[in-house]
Amino acid sequence: MTQSYVIIGDGIAGSSAAETLREEAPESDITVITDEGEALYNRILIKEFAKGKLPEAPISIHEEDWYAEREIDLALNTHVTEIDPDAHTIYTHESDTYEYDKLLVATGGTPTQLPVDNSDADGIHHFWTFQDARNIAEHAERADTGAVVGAGLLGIDLAAICGAQDIDANYFMRGNRWWRYALSEEGAEIIHDGLREKGVTPVFDSGVDAFVTDDDGKVTATVTPDGEEHDSDFVGVAIGLDFNVEVLQGTGVETDDGVVVDEYMQTNVDDIYAAGDLTRFYDTILNDHGQNGSWGSAKEQGQVAAKNMVADGESEAFRWVSSYSITHFDFPFLSFGHPTLGDNHIERKYSDTEWRRLALKDGKIIGGVLIGDLAPQSAFKQLVREERDVSGQTDVLLEEEVDLEELEAPQKEQ
Repeated sequence: MTQSYVIIGDGIAGSSAAETLREEAPESDITVITDEGEALYNRILIKEFAKGKLPEAPISIHEEDWYAEREIDLALNTHVTEIDPDAHTIYTHESDTYEYDKLLVATGGTPTQLPVDNSDADGIHHFWTFQDARNIAEHAERADTGAVVGAGLLGIDLAAICGAQDIDANYFMRGNRWWRYALSEEGAEIIHDGLREKGVTPVFDSGVDAFVTDDDGKVTATVTPDGEEHDSDFVGVAIGLDFNVEVLQGTGVETDDGVVVDEYMQTNVDDIYAAGDLTRFYDTILNDHGQNGSWGSAKEQGQVAAKNMVADGESEAFRWVSSYSITHFDFPFLSFGHPTLGDNHIERKYSDTEWRRLALKDGKIIGGVLIGDLAPQSAFKQLVREERDVSGQTDVLLEEEVDLEELEAPQKEQ
């Protein structure tokens, strides 16, 4: 009997799952449902498009023909309103129904709106979809002053867009540095200097209390907690994601700031899986649940979920050391693993634009940040995967050139 697979979401997690399903189950029925109006595109490159550095052409990954050639049904502009896990049926806003044997939820998230007055004004942007990037690029080309809120990986993309589009912008951060959970002040200062060189001013220990608009409802200024108004006819907000779990209401699927899955991408409800940004997955390296929004992680989760959907069990576990790079400055930047976690951190600065920090838990590397020199990333990722105890070997780990052969051999259990 032909198996029917339905995927909700056509980001890299959903699309890679569809491709894997077709490879693993060539005779199956596969449907991909997305509320976006276009097929898969490269979320990594849309920031370069918004900066004015790339045309639209290289950003789309799959055209609609790609799905048709693989006999994958693609439903664009389709919003799922209900899932009935007992009947294995999905309902949409147009009263269409889809029956499934196995379901994958890969709906991602929606940018969180700043809870202040006029936060929905014209000229205030969130950065998540290709259409967001188009709107940002069009507005940024004619904007003079700007404000960016959110001291994380998406926030710095918005700041870099301001710099590339010659917008005189302030970058408001609640703490005393950018990405304060992963970087020390010494490492963050390299980023701050890079922002200043791009014409973006970091503003620390600050935030936004309100936005000022004109009679047409367009943003004109940003108001900080001290009551000061800063001219800003362009605003970018990136303070986090609200994960799109509403579709799972009433299904019994466990959620906890995302969808809880095991290492096989299975939820607690039979025949329902999840993959991508919205998952709280069981990390076999951390031996705990975690989250990761990187492109590579989402792609791998989609593939793992698909293989387990076909196998009808637990054929392959998700085990991945993610990485995230930033290319906005004259120096490279890369984070890997879980740089914001750990019970101990070690770091060293090598030059004005070279710095390294490693996060350790129970004597094992679980993540880190590299600025300037990315060459050691392979060695560090290997140590994370091997879960090797590197206690007391700080000097070797912080040498400019990391040689794993210099590390003491792991002690064998008696």
